[in-house]
Amino acid sequence: MLRASVAPQRPKDVPLLPSLDYEKLKKDLVNGSDRLKALLLQALRWRLTRSLHGEQRDTVLQAFISNDLLERYSSKQKSVLHLMKSKNEIVRQYMARLINAFASLCDGRMYLSQIPSLLRFLLDCLKTEEKESVTRENVLAALQKLSLRRAQQSAMIRDGLIGWLVKELHDSDYLSDYTLEYAISLLMNLCLRTQGKKKCAEEAKHVLKVLTELLGHENHEIRYYVNGALYSILSMPEIREEAKQMSMEEILCCYSKEENPELNRQIEFIIKQLNSADISGHEPESDGEEDDDDEEDVMEADLDKEEVLQPHPKELSGESLLATEYLGIMTNMVKMKRRSYPPSSRSIDEPLQRPVTPSSHKNTIAGGDGAYAVTRQRSEDSPAHSRFSSRPPTRTGSRPSTAESIHQTLGTCFRSAGVPRVLDSTRKSLGYRCFFGFFYIK
Repeated sequence: MLRASVAPQRPKDVPLLPSLDYEKLKKDLVNGSDRLKALLLQALRWRLTRSLHGEQRDTVLQAFISNDLLERYSSKQKSVLHLMKSKNEIVRQYMARLINAFASLCDGRMYLSQIPSLLRFLLDCLKTEEKESVTRENVLAALQKLSLRRAQQSAMIRDGLIGWLVKELHDSDYLSDYTLEYAISLLMNLCLRTQGKKKCAEEAKHVLKVLTELLGHENHEIRYYVNGALYSILSMPEIREEAKQMSMEEILCCYSKEENPELNRQIEFIIKQLNSADISGHEPESDGEEDDDDEEDVMEADLDKEEVLQPHPKELSGESLLATEYLGIMTNMVKMKRRSYPPSSRSIDEPLQRPVTPSSHKNTIAGGDGAYAVTRQRSEDSPAHSRFSSRPPTRTGSRPSTAESIHQTLGTCFRSAGVPRVLDSTRKSLGYRCFFGFFYIK
């Protein structure tokens, strides 16, 4: 009796979602009506974002990959990926959201990196979509996550993405916090590469001006990426020389009076980098072939925010649409070995020069109440905004402008007073330490 009373309970089996007919799915994604395309893209994304973190989500992703959902090797004139160029804005948006969901997972990024035309589709969309559109935000976030992989970093640098990012960040007061955070963190990741630093050196004065203005931004998280980008590009002698002509050390000293010790320590390292000696061959080549993509799989809440597509009465959507119209032969039997992510062994007193993505420390939707079960279907007509917080502010009136912020900070500094306090509670509450924009678990 005693043995029975203390015997450990067997863990509950995680239900697998029904297998799908992917050939029929891909056919309807290409040839169906715009509404059907959007409903299918939404349902497929929800399979990823609402599945349980772990075996259930791994199985969903591996089914998408093994059935080549995005038709990576297709030479057809019309393929699933071409939905990024659809004339229907909702179809484009929902395709971008699905790609962003793929990019949130390590195996998903590996799959996306094997699609030769993907970066060109994303970069074209980035430059043609309206500012602050949900489509462009998701494309930018997907590119930022793909920048964890060195081959994709190289391609983005070759295609001139650094120049585009600097131009966008120059008008940062008109960007949402979401766009701003992903844009500056993407720029930082690209600046870690030797070729990225050389691109910055071509317009050193403009790049330094934009980054210096962002030092005064009131969004605390953004400052870490700005510091990381500055520290990285100041390893180039020509950029250091330009920075000295701009009296950057005096500007940086103003920000070393923060009440946040981490920010102060970062500024100290940047000043040391600025004043480092010009030694021939000092800058190591950082363009090797090794991939740095060791980020954890994180599904951010933004992937499912502001659903513009709502089902009509009695219209199938979400999992009910997939399970009713696209049921396939059971193939979800392969169990994938999950990767482990050892904590960083680097001292926090040194800059961690590795790519990161903001989603690693954002609110996640890793299962819980959002999970699908085989026997119980989530209600598809509940509004998405009831499950997630509202989108970040977008326009100038919702926060102080960068110019105003930096003006106030510098003015206070030169009057020998301290700069405004920057709260650190959000990041610390998530259990992360940060140095030069690089996050690792405590």
